Amino acid sequence: MSSKSVCNTTWHCLIPVWQGGKEIVQQGLPHTQLAPMWQILLLGDGSPTRHLQLLTGEQTEIDLIDMSEVGMDSDGAPELIQLLPGPRVRRQVWLRTVSGQRLAYATSWWTANHVDEYLQNRSLPIWASLTSRRLELYREVQGIYYGKSTALETAFGQKGAFWGRHYLFWHQGQPLTLIYEVFSTYLRKYIGTDVTFMGDQLAHFQKTDKPYFVER
Repeated sequence: MSSKSVCNTTWHCLIPVWQGGKEIVQQGLPHTQLAPMWQILLLGDGSPTRHLQLLTGEQTEIDLIDMSEVGMDSDGAPELIQLLPGPRVRRQVWLRTVSGQRLAYATSWWTANHVDEYLQNRSLPIWASLTSRRLELYREVQGIYYGKSTALETAFGQKGAFWGRHYLFWHQGQPLTLIYEVFSTYLRKYIGTDVTFMGDQLAHFQKTDKPYFVER
């Protein structure tokens, strides 16, 4: 399944220099193009909240930016949003350390009549909210991006381009939420350089000048 979807200005979508779908997520990238530690962070199915805590040595907390009803609108999200029955709610957060360093940005979409059930404490990261209820969850990464965002450069206090991804959380065989994440280049402090290709080597990647989503 594939689609093109222009980014909605009400949430921070990367304008991709390159992007890949589920096949690349499953296969991974050559280490000459993306360093192994970054691949674990981006392509693995582990909790980014937990990864960030282990990397920084600080608890990962969130700042809630926005909680908006979007109804039946696709909201410029990846096409997989259609798997979530409407009406829907969009949630935006910053993931940061206790000391205040922003490490990532995340937007998630939920079926409106489920969001209060699963996010009872909205000050907690999603993973903490869901695992506190001992829910059996499966994270299915569907897309990866390398792109630019002036708004995120300002918010992170770091120059782009940035790496991002989107994925579904599944619970009891049903899609629970769709999540789009972007990671700050500040993380290079902990896991080293991300992009090991430069210049003409970028030609090995699929280039695009439009913000659209590639999915299975």
